[in-house]
Amino acid sequence: MIIERFIPALSWLKTYHRGQFSQDATAAFIVTMLLIPQSLAYAMLAGVPPEVGLYSSILPLVLYALFGTSTSLSVGPVAVASLMTATSLAVIAEQGTASYLTGAITLALLSGAMLIIMGVMKLGMVTNLLSHSVISGFISASGIIIALSQLKHILGIQAHGDNVVMQLLSMLENIGQFKPMTFVIGVSVIAFLLLARRHAKRFLIMLKVPEASAASLAKTAPILGVLSSLAVVYLYDLQSHGVAITGHIPAGLPNLVFTLPSLELIKALALPALMISIIGYVESISVGKTLGAKRREKVKPNQELIGLGAANIASGVSGGFPVTGGFSRSVVNFDAGAVTQLASIMTALGIMIASLFLTPMLYFLPKATLAATIIVAVTTLIDFSILKKTWLFSRSDFYAVLATIVITLLLGVEVGVASGVALSIALHLYRTSKPHVAEVGLIKGSEHFRNVKRYEVETSPQLLCLRPDESLFFANATFLEDHIIDTISQRKEINHVVIQCSAVNEIDFSALEMLEALNLQLKSLNITLSLSEVKGPVMDHLECSGFLQHLNGRVYLSQFQAYQDITRATK
Repeated sequence: MIIERFIPALSWLKTYHRGQFSQDATAAFIVTMLLIPQSLAYAMLAGVPPEVGLYSSILPLVLYALFGTSTSLSVGPVAVASLMTATSLAVIAEQGTASYLTGAITLALLSGAMLIIMGVMKLGMVTNLLSHSVISGFISASGIIIALSQLKHILGIQAHGDNVVMQLLSMLENIGQFKPMTFVIGVSVIAFLLLARRHAKRFLIMLKVPEASAASLAKTAPILGVLSSLAVVYLYDLQSHGVAITGHIPAGLPNLVFTLPSLELIKALALPALMISIIGYVESISVGKTLGAKRREKVKPNQELIGLGAANIASGVSGGFPVTGGFSRSVVNFDAGAVTQLASIMTALGIMIASLFLTPMLYFLPKATLAATIIVAVTTLIDFSILKKTWLFSRSDFYAVLATIVITLLLGVEVGVASGVALSIALHLYRTSKPHVAEVGLIKGSEHFRNVKRYEVETSPQLLCLRPDESLFFANATFLEDHIIDTISQRKEINHVVIQCSAVNEIDFSALEMLEALNLQLKSLNITLSLSEVKGPVMDHLECSGFLQHLNGRVYLSQFQAYQDITRATK
């Protein structure tokens, strides 16, 4: 049982049977067909040689299969992590150099080490610090930057830049390099992939393919785009007309080497690696939980950190770049019927075969095709409906999302992700620093207390009953104190204050000091301070602190008891 906790694969291996094998094998074949062009495309996006994309899709799949807890998650290169890799390395090395590839490997190793450390320290709750809406805004903005970064390959021009402004200006400067043939290939592949996304399933069903299989096969359309464009370039010798091709991709498997990076390189890449780790983990755990819910399986956040960390270490050791759980390939894996992580192991075998025998066939693959694959893939990341939803539901969320999108588009993904994390934490502190504090009264004929602004209730002029709907800690303690003082300064008849603590799960030292100061201040005004419905752990802390000995009122078991006791005494 202890070993299974650290190696979750042992639990499903014990009950594995032949029927599951056929389902996993089918899913592996379909995912392999999708993953080959994706791996090449995301390698181009990350700025590393194309074979590195294949290397990053072999061992990471196997390691996650052993240590991960999702049966459907498929790990490998993804769009956002690839873009963040390219952005992080742009400041330390030039693409195509050995130093650049060393940096990519170092990013994978650092990211893996950080994820494993977070998993061992049980920091899976880190996702709770990140606002879903803010992260959604960051991913949408990143999708736009990724699409624009690939537009140069569609146009056949040189361009650079890690934000929208720089990219657009660079493309305008170099638009004179425009190559019509490259543009035709790129636009044709984009059109084909978009049409396939919308109509391929229906077409396959018309050909009597079962609906479940048709849905999965339809998502492997990129491989058809690759083969078709490759054949056109080869047959018509389009590379001599300026169409950029992938060129020679070395056949073979990665060399497994673990080299400790220099301290200087670690310092330069530590922060980017942390950002890639956090965003990759958030993306992965979201996909894993979504797919897991459909099968009623539990995805364990802390073990997922270890699984993803192991996958990134494996990627670094095999000469790859940072990886995480991908949305598109995981959905295809799920829809294709994968029931265990053996599907991922078989997918890794498929990529190994492709690396050994198929790479020479990819010599004439146009870079415009890979760019088109990326552009179509990232359109699923762009979702600005979050702006409308947050505007209608929460203005503070809306402004945080809008700020994240604008900062990411104008300043790049590194600043964007940092601002997203900062805004998520700031949003949490803002909300908790101004908790909802309701003045409550008694509903006639009952023992229930409700907000005086929402219900017809009984109240007493001499009694102020308040219910803070939040735990009390350093960020909101002063807010509650000011609220009470302001209220009693406006209503001179108040001589009793009762704080209903039914929603207070914790009181920290700063809040305790506030209560002590408030108790003394009210006592000097001949106003009693009482508490009601204090939870056990909170009561234990108050007793240990000695606060209850100096409280000038009482601690009541219920708000109803406090109301009866005080109103009876004031009559």
